[in-house]
Amino acid sequence: MKKPHPLPQPAFETTTPNAAVSSLTRPTNRAVAADSQSVQSQSPDIDDLCKIMQRRFDEAQINEVRAAYTLAERAHTGQSRVSGEPYISHPLAVARIVFELNMDHRSVMAALLHDVVEDTSVSVEQITEQFGDDVSVLVDGLSKLTHLKFKSRAEAQAANFQKMLLAMVDDIRVILIKLADRIHNMRTLGVMPDEKRRRIARETLEVYAPIANRLGIYRMKNELEDLGFKALYPARYRVLAEAVSKRQKDRVELVQKFEIVAKSKLEQAGLDAEVHGREKHLYSLYQKMRKKRSAFEDIFDMFAVRVVVDTIDECYRALGVMHQVHNPLPKQFKDYIVIPKSNGYQSLHTVLLSPAAVPIEVQIRTREMDRFAETGVAAHWMYKEGQSNSAQQRAHQWLTNLLDINDTSEDTLEFYENVKVDLFPDEIYVFSPEGDIYRLPQGATAVDFAYQVHSDIGNSCLTAKVDRKPVSLSMPLESGQTVEIIRSDTQRPSPYWLNFAVTPKARSAVRNFIKNQSEDKTIDFGITLLGRALKRHNTKIEDVDKEAVDSLLAQLELDDMSGLLKEIGLGNQIPSMVAAWLLNEGDLDADVSRKIPINKESDPGPLIVEGGEDAIISLAKCCQPIPGDNIQGMITAGQGVLVHRTECQNVARQRRRSKEWVAVVWSTDTSGAFQTNVVVEINNVPGVLAKVANVMSEMGSNIEDIRFDRSDQSISILNFTISVSDRNHLGRLIKRVRSLYAVHRARRAKS
Repeated sequence: MKKPHPLPQPAFETTTPNAAVSSLTRPTNRAVAADSQSVQSQSPDIDDLCKIMQRRFDEAQINEVRAAYTLAERAHTGQSRVSGEPYISHPLAVARIVFELNMDHRSVMAALLHDVVEDTSVSVEQITEQFGDDVSVLVDGLSKLTHLKFKSRAEAQAANFQKMLLAMVDDIRVILIKLADRIHNMRTLGVMPDEKRRRIARETLEVYAPIANRLGIYRMKNELEDLGFKALYPARYRVLAEAVSKRQKDRVELVQKFEIVAKSKLEQAGLDAEVHGREKHLYSLYQKMRKKRSAFEDIFDMFAVRVVVDTIDECYRALGVMHQVHNPLPKQFKDYIVIPKSNGYQSLHTVLLSPAAVPIEVQIRTREMDRFAETGVAAHWMYKEGQSNSAQQRAHQWLTNLLDINDTSEDTLEFYENVKVDLFPDEIYVFSPEGDIYRLPQGATAVDFAYQVHSDIGNSCLTAKVDRKPVSLSMPLESGQTVEIIRSDTQRPSPYWLNFAVTPKARSAVRNFIKNQSEDKTIDFGITLLGRALKRHNTKIEDVDKEAVDSLLAQLELDDMSGLLKEIGLGNQIPSMVAAWLLNEGDLDADVSRKIPINKESDPGPLIVEGGEDAIISLAKCCQPIPGDNIQGMITAGQGVLVHRTECQNVARQRRRSKEWVAVVWSTDTSGAFQTNVVVEINNVPGVLAKVANVMSEMGSNIEDIRFDRSDQSISILNFTISVSDRNHLGRLIKRVRSLYAVHRARRAKS
């Protein structure tokens, strides 16, 4: 991998950490509230830009920037934005944001020129001739692939995204300029048609805000999120903004009182500290409400207090002082100094309970940590021989991961989706038995951990122990757990692992193994599957008409029957659809739905599956679907069809794998018992458990298992595994359980 291009050392003109990015992001709620007309009125001209550049650039550098502007203005002559203003106003605004990120003058030049290759007759070669390779490489990395033809908008989007990120591997400035471009486009998004506005907003929330987060540029990330939130869900944004505004006065007074007390206590302890409160941005509040399924009235920590000191030692001393000011809430302390986030962010987080019984989050960090939290990797991207810091190392590791993802992805769409998975902000920290710390995304399993340690460990993973207790490979891990992988020389990756592995590294390794496994074994499996499908029609493989086989091979562009059997064995073709075509010589995509029974292991009743195959269909244990649920089937190589509830997290996580999903619906004559989990919160009073069990029995349900998930002196939370006939049966049962006097809540367990 090439070394990323050096940037000059950031020069902050004031001791206030936020000053360097003052024009990058105004206070978020005000910035988002600005309409496109007010933004237009603030559009800078080249003289304004050159004036502020005098802070850091010399006269020769400013003249180069003017020359880049002259070319951009001439190239964009006659072009206008949707708002009606001259197009050159957009590159100028992007250049201003890039400058305020403390980037070098060539980055500002590239920002001015970032659209000329894509939208005008100016070529990369012309830019190279006039401004040199450094600027032209940046502009080329930011230009879309307009000369190629794509089958769909999604494919074009993925290809352009891949090009940009791979250019970023060579030079980090590419993505920083692109983020500045996206910031300005989002600020002026209001003039766009509704459909395009929503599409751009969704892409911003799914891709560009997470990239800003991954690079540690929190101010940019927060503004992108709030702008995307407003554009995608304007009604929700407006209601939440009004609710925050109504409660703002009381909360501000509370935080101000806390600041005064905290500052006084810190001074008494001999600590020179800055203490200031901040309002959390709206999108983070919205996400917290969704995650916790809470009403706005239940969200208390709308404000946080930041304590900034000089050294790491003073951070921990300040933490002790804060815990003397107010009592800390248990299990709310996080040490991101010892274990930084993957983007290099460092700070101590604790939550204190104020006298008004309102929780207040406190973040304690050094001034250097605070500066990094504002501008992220842009504040640290300087390379000298023999020198590197944690931010550089983590950024390098992420860039290396991008190359690995690109190498193991089948196409641009898979690369695009794998990177989106890699950008998930939530993380967990787990330990090996030797005490090594590993970072994984939220929802990661033991399989992900095994591949994170080493590919050989993942490939030979048999089972796992978490905190010395045996667990399923599919169980999601939690922060702080110690994970031990039990290996076997005879174990090989299973296609079933793709149902719960979440990291691109693990998923790519399993996919590659499936593709590279013995061809004979794959063909044998394909023979088994197709033989079962044909047996349904009282036909054997050798009895199929040769002309039908040749016709199908031609339609699928396969060389011979072995190729077809291999495709079936890999799960790329559904066996019963192939069988129907061979016998009927119809369209392979035609509706050949048939009523078939679930396999004998669970045998709960019939389904109707598009292209269904008997004896290779089973219900997913992660979400336990029952008749009446909306369901989706997934073709798994070597496993057949695994049926999930559509709201299952595994379905949401793997929705992009469209070729592996098939339509599945319940038959109208389902019968039998289906297992599902019900969570019941009860008072700890004598006999209540027996009453709940008795009601379930009266409702015709068998109790297969009971687990005590949590218990205190007054309330117990019980998880019942019960059998029901369908969704209506379950609904009536839960309603009866809720009617018991000692039951607080009863609900079906989340998928």
